[in-house]
Amino acid sequence: TYAPKLVLLDISDINCIQDVAKEILNCYGCVDILINNASMKVKGAVQSISLELDKKIMDANYFGPITLTKAILPNMISRRTGQIVLINNIQGKIGIPFRAAYAASKHAAVGFFDCLRAEMEEFDISVGTVNPTFICSYHRQPAPGNWEASIWK
Repeated sequence: TYAPKLVLLDISDINCIQDVAKEILNCYGCVDILINNASMKVKGAVQSISLELDKKIMDANYFGPITLTKAILPNMISRRTGQIVLINNIQGKIGIPFRAAYAASKHAAVGFFDCLRAEMEEFDISVGTVNPTFICSYHRQPAPGNWEASIWK
């Protein structure tokens, strides 16, 4: 049995993910199950959302989970065992109005993890994607015209 260890990670900060993965592997030696369950979303018309905010959503919902997965994956491959799960959203399968950046990031994640599933079969690593419908999450009410503050975490 291992004592639990709290490791803080901002999944949208791609630069720190490798260090966090190393910290986890140094502490426990391996990861048996990796559950990617972080998300960021914004609601607004495409023309109202800045490209910078689109990139932040993509970093949190796509690049973050794949960066963490790629950091842990070599250890799983060398052990020929492990499970990777992406908690995604139904919007990774269908888009709805006013969620373009979110849906795009979730579509990209589904595509990546579908490909990963096929590639990891030979190593006996299980890869799954869960796509629940709408989830109630923390939301900050933005000031008028402040789309940055309308991010959901």
